[in-house]
Amino acid sequence: MFTPAIVNRHERAQRILASIVGALLLAAAAVLPAVADSTQYSPWGAPSAVTAVNTAAHDGCPIESPNGKQLYIASTRAGGFGKNDIWVAERPNKKEPWGPMTNLGSAINSSDQEFCPTPLGGGWLLFVSDRPACGATPGQTPPVGDIYITRQRHDGTWDAPQDLGCVVDGSGPNFVGGEFGPSLVETAGGTYLYFSSTGTSGNHDIYRSLMAGDGSFGTPQAVSELNTAAVDQMPNVSRDGTEIVFASNRGGNMDIWTANFDDSTGLWSSPVPVAAVNTADPETRPSLSGDGKRLYFGRGATADIYVSNRVGLE
Repeated sequence: MFTPAIVNRHERAQRILASIVGALLLAAAAVLPAVADSTQYSPWGAPSAVTAVNTAAHDGCPIESPNGKQLYIASTRAGGFGKNDIWVAERPNKKEPWGPMTNLGSAINSSDQEFCPTPLGGGWLLFVSDRPACGATPGQTPPVGDIYITRQRHDGTWDAPQDLGCVVDGSGPNFVGGEFGPSLVETAGGTYLYFSSTGTSGNHDIYRSLMAGDGSFGTPQAVSELNTAAVDQMPNVSRDGTEIVFASNRGGNMDIWTANFDDSTGLWSSPVPVAAVNTADPETRPSLSGDGKRLYFGRGATADIYVSNRVGLE
């Protein structure tokens, strides 16, 4: 049973979390259009390695910032703070090459694993960490991850990351199992957080959680039309909410799959593999650029980052 002091701390933490995530909603609304645009695209082209950011270490979880000027990744390269850290490269505009990778520092990265970064604009960043939370125990094997949120201030420092809350106590979307690939999208039907998780079944599936008016996230619901008995994970939704990419081994190999949202039914179409990028090697954690013209993903057992391009057709 909660003591009054614990209740007060719990309620205070909940108010702080609601305030933080509520501010996130305002920031996200500025960078995530609520209505779909009319852009159509050419097929994806043959992917190429992003040599400016790849190393001999494990490099993965690539994703551009909404304006295309930062590329966030997770990497085990030297110079980090733990097993797997989040790094970022910058460029002055989309036509220029990426600059050197910089570690986000100890405010974000810990001795545990940090991965699946998701920049939202306005300095906000979602990411996953397997530091103990939501029912996990220290040293749990395999480690599990929760979704966290933080914000970079104008002086370059980061706010202390906040766990988005746990399903077990009704405070947020994180299951006791591991979460991967958070993706926030604002649609005409509301603002949704998509992610994958082992949930309560132990099988990795894709979920979405509706954001409430106070900035908290409701109980996640499995997106049944995207899930199979295989591993379906690390979803990323386009800024206009009409397209999703994710990784799945439903075909026998970990590949990139995609689907489109049907406004008339409120359902995603049957997923199809992105044939232009899939190989015999595993492809993981895909992400779409803000303008929808670049598809990033990880490839290979030792993991390097690749990108495929397509042209926007009005």
